[in-house]
Amino acid sequence: MADRGGTSSGGGGNGAPELAKKSRKPKYSRFSQQELPACKPILTPGWVITAFISIGVIFIPIGLASLFASQRVVEIVDRYDRDCIPRNVSDDGVGFIEDAKANKTCVRTLTVQKQMKSPIYVYYQISNFYQNHRRYVKSRDDKQLWSPKNERSSSDCKPEDFTSNGQPIIPCGLIAWSMFNDTYKFSVKDKVLEVNKKGIAWKSDREHKFGSDVYPKNFQSGALIGGAKLNSSIPLSQQEDLIVWMRPAALPTFRKLYGKIEVDLEPNDNITVIIENNYNTYSFGGNKKLVLSTTSWMGGKNDFLGVAYLTIGGLCLFLAISFILVYVLKPRPLGDPSYLSWNRNAAGHLN
Repeated sequence: MADRGGTSSGGGGNGAPELAKKSRKPKYSRFSQQELPACKPILTPGWVITAFISIGVIFIPIGLASLFASQRVVEIVDRYDRDCIPRNVSDDGVGFIEDAKANKTCVRTLTVQKQMKSPIYVYYQISNFYQNHRRYVKSRDDKQLWSPKNERSSSDCKPEDFTSNGQPIIPCGLIAWSMFNDTYKFSVKDKVLEVNKKGIAWKSDREHKFGSDVYPKNFQSGALIGGAKLNSSIPLSQQEDLIVWMRPAALPTFRKLYGKIEVDLEPNDNITVIIENNYNTYSFGGNKKLVLSTTSWMGGKNDFLGVAYLTIGGLCLFLAISFILVYVLKPRPLGDPSYLSWNRNAAGHLN
């Protein structure tokens, strides 16, 4: 009879060893198994209450300081897009703006409520303008803005890339084409207030994004004018209005810096503003505002940061007091920490 204990595998009966089974078990290391020495604090009531009190004690003074600084900022906001249209065409703002023969000059009077120390920052504010739209943001050519060797714009600038004669437009794209073109002139008691437009753009943009040897070319030369025109004799690195505009805003309501007034304004001063109402926000239902603002150590007027710090700090103090009352009125014994796994076994595993 044949030996039933013999091997039945093909290739002879030499007793070849069985192939080792493949294991998916990862290679052991203390790091991968989270067995390295670590701080594992036990959140006792005392630690939790102390942490909440510390956060409250730190956050509340910061919130008060931020809120106080924001309240010290003096701000004048004037919406002028509705009042700067004649009453007889108030229902047709688009037609008024597009009429080249219409007088766009508008005179506004602003009253200073509190002393405004220089520098006083002049902003224009636009709402319902989505500069963060993907196609709008991409409609530019950074290489063209930096070097005259790259004046042949990329396809991202369409339809504002070339003129009808095939000449490149510098700067190309919808962002530059739609540049804000309202103008403001200020005076107090018949004394002109000069607006300084130097240093209103980021230094990094002036020095690293816009070339000192790149000049506007064929800009706003088509039949449809989108916004402001540029002086072809001034390089892009010195045209700070353009540089400010070409940094797209993240939200549909935004402010951009127009310039700085470098004299103090006293309470009850009446500022006469001559506005050239040229920019078309009427076609997309937006509005325009003129903003004059001072600054503090934390920037412009913004109560949100101070309110946020006060809210978090007050909430932490409220929770700390609540935990103290609960701990005093209904105390519970703390469990024995020696039963925790990392205390029973140095490797972090149960025996």
